[in-house]
Amino acid sequence: MGGRGGTTLCTLDKAQPAGTYRVVTEEEEIDGLSFVAFRRRATLLHLPALSTASATQQVVNVDPLEWAAIIEADGRN
Repeated sequence: MGGRGGTTLCTLDKAQPAGTYRVVTEEEEIDGLSFVAFRRRATLLHLPALSTASATQQVVNVDPLEWAAIIEADGRN
């Protein structure tokens, strides 16, 4: 995430360093349809980055549209 310079999310008070992060998308099945479909419930970002050793960890809920924009921008770097 964040290419060389890191990035900032609106849900975080400071920029996160560039690195590999664990992102989990929680979904639930939509009942009552004639086909199988799922609804996103949450997009969760695990902090710190996987390569960072830390005694504390944090999980934050991120806006999926904001996350998609960060991933798209990271692909251009």
